[in-house]
Amino acid sequence: MTHKVLDYINGQWTDADTSDLQKVLNPAEGAMIAEVVMTPKASVAQAVDAAKVAFREWRMTPAANRIQYLFKFKMLLEEHLNEIATIITNECGKTFKESLGEMRRGIENVEVACGIPLMMQGYNNEDISQGIDEHMFRQPLGVVTAITPFNFPGMIPLWFLPYAVATGNCFILKPSEKVPMTSAKLFELIEMAGFPKGVLQLVNGGKETVDALLDHPDVRAVSFVGSTPVARYIYSRATANGKRAQCQGGAKNPVVIMPDADMDMTTRIMADSAFGCAGQRCLAASVAITVGEARHTFTEQIADVASSRVVGYGMHDLTQMGPVISRESKTRIEGILAKGEQNGIQVLVDGRNKSVSGYDDGFWLYPTVLSDVPPDSEIAHTEIFGPVLSLMHAESVEDAIALVNARNYGNMACIFTNSGAVARQFRYEADAGNVGVNIGVAAPMAFFPFSGWNDSFFGDLHAQGHHGVEFYTQTKVVVERWPRSWSRQF
Repeated sequence: MTHKVLDYINGQWTDADTSDLQKVLNPAEGAMIAEVVMTPKASVAQAVDAAKVAFREWRMTPAANRIQYLFKFKMLLEEHLNEIATIITNECGKTFKESLGEMRRGIENVEVACGIPLMMQGYNNEDISQGIDEHMFRQPLGVVTAITPFNFPGMIPLWFLPYAVATGNCFILKPSEKVPMTSAKLFELIEMAGFPKGVLQLVNGGKETVDALLDHPDVRAVSFVGSTPVARYIYSRATANGKRAQCQGGAKNPVVIMPDADMDMTTRIMADSAFGCAGQRCLAASVAITVGEARHTFTEQIADVASSRVVGYGMHDLTQMGPVISRESKTRIEGILAKGEQNGIQVLVDGRNKSVSGYDDGFWLYPTVLSDVPPDSEIAHTEIFGPVLSLMHAESVEDAIALVNARNYGNMACIFTNSGAVARQFRYEADAGNVGVNIGVAAPMAFFPFSGWNDSFFGDLHAQGHHGVEFYTQTKVVVERWPRSWSRQF
């Protein structure tokens, strides 16, 4: 019997009143491993209503008490770490080590959110005028939601969930319908942690489910991670409905490689960045810009590393890269590559038309390297979201920075160099929210915001850390006077 992934509404696992189900596939096998309900508008309304009721008590629960549930949740995440990582590998396709690493970064956010009694403190001043004091408090918004993508089904929900509930909100998660099993496991642990019913809820589904959350008047804030077109849609619809929104979009992340870089280290790190998680992450290196003499050395080395990378089922110990998420994604990427070839782009390492023994129906696309990609070409500005690295060349660091900044995205930009002066120039001038120096994936720790710029982010406050606390709270300023003559009357 096929496993069905259910919703978790008001403390109960709920089979939504719908016959609309979507298949969940193991991308390494191309085989169905579950079905997930596509939650209709009426069920979404039930979840919002339950959250609204739960909020009355939850917001009055002292912050020091709220985080006790998160401490229990963190402990359960640690105890079930391998099980969660296995689920991620089987429904998302990444390697088991990558899945473990993903969950480690998610758990960091739970740990940081446990500091909420300090992080959400306000401030005050006595005697702003004689006998008058002023205070600023942070109070929760109410019902909030997050709509999360397929590529990090364990980590990205934890960018939002811990901060939302620690600050006193009630939270509804809508995960990607491609990878619902990880979220279901997280909510099993949430149930075990004993959170009051209605505080944390899970609704599965697609666009109808999303729109129901965006349009519901009692949902106060929306968090999103996904492609730029969808991020723009979510942000526009949420804000038009008067909601706060933080929407992380796509990326085309450039990395500059200077002649003085440690080329062996650089190549190894770049391969992990470009081809790790099959290139399906918003901080994957997608363009390598070699400067001066770095061109020939890096090109030769990255081609060798890309050609020798071990691709296969993520639960096998020797596997270095798994499949892409779906047949549709594989076909889309191959179409982009074919169009690039038609426009004269050279495929230096071709990852198409490959297979993995014993997994003939998997969605396999091996590491691919494109040589001498023109900066003004379509492929140079298209988010491929797969294991494809484009090579460009510049004569100076100034020319390289110009290439970095000549794009609409602004998620990440990195440089490899041994020069502090060059590194500082790059850090100062690069038009990106996350910058790496001798780093291939400039992923902020949980106590820093995940800073995307330009078309990579819509909103003001990012995920994680203090930005998360600010996003999920509203400030109340109180100005008060207590004249002594009044006190003597009572």
